[in-house]
Amino acid sequence: MTDYFKPLLQITGPRPEGAVAIGWCWFDKVAVLRRHKAAEVIPATEVPAAVIRQLTAARAPVAGLTLDAPRIMGILNVTPDSFSDGGDFADMPAAVTHAQAMIAAGADILDIGGESTRPGAVTVDHAAEITRTAPVIAAIRASSDVPISIDTRKADVAAAGLQAGATLVNDVAAMSYDPAMAGMVAAAKAPICLMHASGDPGTMQNNPTYDDVLLDVYDFLAARIALAEAAGIARDLIVVDPGIGFGKTLEHNLELLRGLSLFHGLGCPILLGASRKRFIGTLGNAPEAKDRMAGSVAVALHGIAAGVQILRVHDTYQTRQALSLQMAMAEQK
Repeated sequence: MTDYFKPLLQITGPRPEGAVAIGWCWFDKVAVLRRHKAAEVIPATEVPAAVIRQLTAARAPVAGLTLDAPRIMGILNVTPDSFSDGGDFADMPAAVTHAQAMIAAGADILDIGGESTRPGAVTVDHAAEITRTAPVIAAIRASSDVPISIDTRKADVAAAGLQAGATLVNDVAAMSYDPAMAGMVAAAKAPICLMHASGDPGTMQNNPTYDDVLLDVYDFLAARIALAEAAGIARDLIVVDPGIGFGKTLEHNLELLRGLSLFHGLGCPILLGASRKRFIGTLGNAPEAKDRMAGSVAVALHGIAAGVQILRVHDTYQTRQALSLQMAMAEQK
């Protein structure tokens, strides 16, 4: 039976003897998870040394960003139909203006997407997706050296984005949609974010089921990391995302959020993309996506307390303000 090690992270308070650091967090106890068994809590000193090394090793910079502090990824959807901001930034001037505003508000990296992946969305033609994204990336790059992520499942769209000035590929299908993606990313020596999704956007919310959602997502991401490495993508170029809202029920999302610290065991930086998702509206009584800022910030701060290195958000200014306060209060004197 496989053992999974979930560090029980703390972000404030004095660190006891034997505590181990993960970024700005620390732990002295670990929950050992096993399928269909109750969790067992053990001291960190009893965790195998190889597991501790995987959990705690400093993560390499991604797209030029060091990860010794939490980073904010601002969302820029140049689509007519994204769930929260579809159509708001579909033309070039609006997109570039919003990108500049997010940079000014504290975004460390921008994520440019030309295909909606909301539940029920239809696939966008490759050429149309390139037309939506590459010119916007080039226009932003012409005036800023901010890291840029191209958010796509398609290798040719990703390649066009990189050529236009993007520095990271964000693949919500974890290279399972387009078999050419792995080879293209490896050849470009670009970093990539591998996200878990159950099914494609058109069908992913049709009764998603798991044996154990936390462990199933962990195993999926471990397998995709192995595939990426086999294709020639170095592990220090890989980011992982548990895929909140992508083929998950409300309870699945909560289980993943409660278990976020488990994913440090994959040895890669963690990206959390929960901003304005439907479960926030359900729990927070906010049917309209744009009314979910406060709930989104709450989830983002939960992610930081779990050691998540990158937050993908719509509300850049509000998230940066909350993050600044969170980290100031957590500072060790």
